[in-house]
Amino acid sequence: MSGKRFADTRVGEQFVRHERITARHLDDGARLIGDFNPLHVDEAFAARSRYGARILHGVITSALVGAELGMVYAGTAIGYLEHNARFLAPVRIGDELTITWTVTELIAKPRHGGGIVVAEAVAVNQDGATVCTASGRMLVGDGPVA
Repeated sequence: MSGKRFADTRVGEQFVRHERITARHLDDGARLIGDFNPLHVDEAFAARSRYGARILHGVITSALVGAELGMVYAGTAIGYLEHNARFLAPVRIGDELTITWTVTELIAKPRHGGGIVVAEAVAVNQDGATVCTASGRMLVGDGPVA
Protein backbone atom coordinates (compact mmCIF):
# COMPACT_ATOMS: atom_id res chain seq x y z
CA MET A 1 0.00 0.00 0.00
CA SER A 2 1.14 3.50 -0.67
CA GLY A 3 -0.35 5.83 1.91
CA LYS A 4 -0.19 9.59 2.01
CA ARG A 5 3.25 10.97 2.85
CA PHE A 6 3.89 13.44 5.66
CA ALA A 7 5.34 15.93 3.15
CA ASP A 8 2.08 15.81 1.16
CA THR A 9 -0.19 16.46 4.15
CA ARG A 10 -1.58 19.95 4.80
CA VAL A 11 -3.14 21.61 7.85
CA GLY A 12 -6.88 21.87 7.24
CA GLU A 13 -6.98 18.81 5.00
CA GLN A 14 -9.94 16.51 5.65
CA PHE A 15 -10.46 12.76 5.27
CA VAL A 16 -13.98 11.29 5.30
CA ARG A 17 -15.29 7.78 5.82
CA HIS A 18 -18.85 6.43 5.86
CA GLU A 19 -19.78 3.37 7.91
CA ARG A 20 -23.16 1.64 8.25
CA ILE A 21 -23.44 -0.11 11.61
CA THR A 22 -24.73 -3.69 11.52
CA ALA A 23 -25.44 -6.33 14.15
CA ARG A 24 -22.14 -7.89 13.15
CA HIS A 25 -20.26 -4.85 14.49
CA LEU A 26 -21.81 -5.48 17.92
CA ASP A 27 -21.48 -9.27 17.85
CA ASP A 28 -17.90 -9.32 16.55
CA GLY A 29 -16.98 -6.45 18.87
CA ALA A 30 -18.20 -8.37 21.92
CA ARG A 31 -16.18 -11.42 20.91
CA LEU A 32 -13.10 -9.39 20.05
CA ILE A 33 -12.88 -7.41 23.28
CA GLY A 34 -14.69 -9.77 25.65
CA ASP A 35 -17.36 -7.25 26.66
CA PHE A 36 -20.69 -9.08 26.73
CA ASN A 37 -22.65 -6.38 28.58
CA PRO A 38 -26.32 -7.06 27.75
CA LEU A 39 -26.64 -3.52 26.35
CA HIS A 40 -24.46 -4.77 23.49
CA VAL A 41 -25.56 -8.39 23.04
CA ASP A 42 -29.07 -8.93 24.44
CA GLU A 43 -31.85 -7.39 22.33
CA ALA A 44 -34.59 -7.94 24.93
CA PHE A 45 -32.53 -6.44 27.75
CA ALA A 46 -31.40 -3.50 25.62
CA ALA A 47 -34.98 -2.83 24.46
CA ARG A 48 -35.96 -2.22 28.10
CA SER A 49 -33.00 0.11 28.67
CA ARG A 50 -32.87 3.87 28.26
CA TYR A 51 -31.45 3.26 24.75
CA GLY A 52 -34.35 1.14 23.47
CA ALA A 53 -32.04 -1.14 21.47
CA ARG A 54 -28.56 -2.65 21.47
CA ILE A 55 -25.76 -0.09 21.32
CA LEU A 56 -22.25 -0.33 19.95
CA HIS A 57 -19.33 -0.62 22.38
CA GLY A 58 -17.51 2.68 22.85
CA VAL A 59 -14.17 1.06 22.08
CA ILE A 60 -15.53 -0.28 18.77
CA THR A 61 -16.91 3.16 17.90
CA SER A 62 -13.46 4.56 18.68
CA ALA A 63 -11.79 1.93 16.49
CA LEU A 64 -14.12 2.68 13.56
CA VAL A 65 -13.34 6.38 13.90
CA GLY A 66 -9.58 5.76 14.05
CA ALA A 67 -9.61 3.40 11.07
CA GLU A 68 -9.93 6.24 8.55
CA LEU A 69 -6.73 7.90 9.72
CA GLY A 70 -4.98 4.54 9.63
CA MET A 71 -6.09 3.87 6.06
CA VAL A 72 -5.09 7.33 4.77
CA TYR A 73 -1.53 6.61 5.94
CA ALA A 74 -1.49 2.85 5.27
CA GLY A 75 2.07 2.05 4.20
CA THR A 76 3.58 5.35 5.35
CA ALA A 77 2.47 5.32 9.01
CA ILE A 78 5.31 4.55 11.37
CA GLY A 79 3.04 4.45 14.41
CA TYR A 80 -0.26 5.67 15.80
CA LEU A 81 1.04 7.54 18.84
CA GLU A 82 -2.14 8.73 20.53
CA HIS A 83 -5.92 8.39 20.22
CA ASN A 84 -8.50 9.95 22.51
CA ALA A 85 -12.25 9.63 22.04
CA ARG A 86 -15.30 11.16 23.69
CA PHE A 87 -18.69 9.47 23.29
CA LEU A 88 -21.62 11.86 23.05
CA ALA A 89 -24.53 9.71 21.87
CA PRO A 90 -25.25 5.99 21.47
CA VAL A 91 -24.53 4.22 18.19
CA ARG A 92 -27.18 1.70 17.14
CA ILE A 93 -27.63 -0.96 14.48
CA GLY A 94 -28.64 0.77 11.25
CA ASP A 95 -26.86 4.04 12.02
CA GLU A 96 -25.00 5.58 9.11
CA LEU A 97 -21.90 7.30 10.46
CA THR A 98 -19.96 9.99 8.64
CA ILE A 99 -16.49 10.25 10.15
CA THR A 100 -14.47 13.35 9.26
CA TRP A 101 -10.85 13.87 10.27
CA THR A 102 -9.26 17.33 9.99
CA VAL A 103 -5.50 17.84 10.16
CA THR A 104 -4.83 20.51 12.80
CA GLU A 105 -1.04 20.49 13.12
CA LEU A 106 2.07 19.07 11.49
CA ILE A 107 5.21 18.52 13.55
CA ALA A 108 8.31 17.76 11.48
CA LYS A 109 10.50 14.93 12.76
CA PRO A 110 13.38 14.82 10.26
CA ARG A 111 15.23 12.21 12.32
CA HIS A 112 12.30 9.86 11.66
CA GLY A 113 12.05 10.74 7.98
CA GLY A 114 8.68 12.48 8.29
CA GLY A 115 6.65 13.90 11.13
CA ILE A 116 3.63 13.80 13.40
CA VAL A 117 0.20 14.44 11.94
CA VAL A 118 -2.15 15.85 14.59
CA ALA A 119 -5.84 15.57 13.70
CA GLU A 120 -9.34 15.92 15.14
CA ALA A 121 -12.33 13.77 14.20
CA VAL A 122 -16.10 14.08 14.39
CA ALA A 123 -18.49 11.17 13.83
CA VAL A 124 -22.05 12.17 12.98
CA ASN A 125 -25.03 9.86 12.48
CA GLN A 126 -27.71 10.05 9.78
CA ASP A 127 -29.79 12.42 11.95
CA GLY A 128 -26.94 14.91 12.28
CA ALA A 129 -26.18 13.98 15.89
CA THR A 130 -22.52 13.95 16.86
CA VAL A 131 -21.92 10.53 18.40
CA CYS A 132 -18.16 10.75 18.96
CA THR A 133 -15.29 13.19 18.78
CA ALA A 134 -11.66 12.13 18.76
CA SER A 135 -8.12 13.36 18.46
CA GLY A 136 -5.11 11.50 17.21
CA ARG A 137 -1.38 11.79 16.58
CA MET A 138 0.29 9.63 13.97
CA LEU A 139 3.99 9.47 13.12
CA VAL A 140 4.10 9.39 9.31
CA GLY A 141 7.06 8.91 7.00
CA ASP A 142 7.81 10.47 3.65
CA GLY A 143 7.98 7.10 1.97
CA PRO A 144 6.96 3.45 2.43
CA VAL A 145 7.96 2.09 5.83
CA ALA A 146 8.18 -1.57 4.80
